[in-house]
Amino acid sequence: MRKKIVAISVGLPVILVILLGRMQSLGLLKLSPPECRVNKWDVPASLSEPTQDTLIQKQEALLPLIERLPVTCCQDDASCLDEVLYGGKNNQLPDKKALLTAIDRSLRYLQTSNAVAAYQRYQLVGITRDRVFNSLKRFRELLLKTNSATELQKAIQREFVFYQSVGKDNKGSVLFTAYYEPLYFASRVPTAEFRYPVYRLPPNLDSWTKPHPTRLELEGADGLQGAKGKLRGLELFWFRDRLEPYLAQIQGSARLQLTDGTQTTIGYAGHIAYNYKSIGRELANDGKLPLEGMTMPIILDYFQKHPQELNIYIPRDPSFVFFQENHGAPAQGSINVPVTAERSIATDKSLMPPGALALIRAAFPFANANGQMEHRIVSRYVLDQDTGGAIKGPGRVDYFLGTGKLAGDRAGVTVSNGQLYYLLLKPNS
Repeated sequence: MRKKIVAISVGLPVILVILLGRMQSLGLLKLSPPECRVNKWDVPASLSEPTQDTLIQKQEALLPLIERLPVTCCQDDASCLDEVLYGGKNNQLPDKKALLTAIDRSLRYLQTSNAVAAYQRYQLVGITRDRVFNSLKRFRELLLKTNSATELQKAIQREFVFYQSVGKDNKGSVLFTAYYEPLYFASRVPTAEFRYPVYRLPPNLDSWTKPHPTRLELEGADGLQGAKGKLRGLELFWFRDRLEPYLAQIQGSARLQLTDGTQTTIGYAGHIAYNYKSIGRELANDGKLPLEGMTMPIILDYFQKHPQELNIYIPRDPSFVFFQENHGAPAQGSINVPVTAERSIATDKSLMPPGALALIRAAFPFANANGQMEHRIVSRYVLDQDTGGAIKGPGRVDYFLGTGKLAGDRAGVTVSNGQLYYLLLKPNS
């Protein structure tokens, strides 16, 4: 979903970071003793220190993943285990079905010619399509036969090794943001109320001369001039709010409630040859909002109070995304399988293994009984099924949180540092 989301993220993960560029991380709740928190989960010093081999490779890109043993959980450290798989605490329902669904989707992908081609290009020795496939199958078996998160963790320690992302600092620190599938009201025909369109992929896009026209040149400063140029006749759906089609482009997909009472979905179909430019950072550069502490709700509130400025800031982003109607189908990731809420992530697919099983650990927001967001450090098993234009390098992950307002509220305040690991069977297991 997030580009299929390849150039913009969607799903290109996250409205938040995509809009903000670099952001400050939120404080993490300290739920475990110090020795169980940061150092235990970082890349071990013995693996991150320069060796003769890495010095020889100095002019080459450092390896994005480092093999290590699984992290041993500290006693009573709730953040170490993926407890929601088995019910967990606070009357949480088991989440095993969603993870099994995501695993099955990755298993299907790994049997395609696209996966064969992707892993033929993958450069990290030891991570092959067959090993990723067999690891997923074995993890699925363990997931079905175990009855607790602790039992699953012990099985993983026996049979699997971790490949940890070196992160943005070569010590394993990864910036996590989140994305979601928004739900908007829309119309199949233009009306006085529904005026702002999203567009189909131009059939002749490959023949467009470069540099491509920018967003401003394609749709005008007010977003209403597309019919006067190359976008004429390509209108797909119309929205009431100037910001909504733009946010749909950032997310790479959307679910639409239509004026006739039906629902449908739209997904990423293509883009022009420009990189995304953060309008959140543009607001900060102009002194309209402070960059530190900026969140998606703050940005939305600003434009709610100053709607006329949308025509100033949206055109500063030259990128532009085209859509296709998916007729209710769920949001798709870049490996052409549906993404699963809280069980799919987006990473830089030039570095990370597509479709593979991963463990993420970071602080994420959860709505409490009063509807307010509380951040908790959690561990989650996920599948790497997406990518995004803003998700570059080994130090970035975008986490898919689902569809609708609550998912959007959570995605809008998700920004924290954590760790990313891929789980693979030990050789000859």
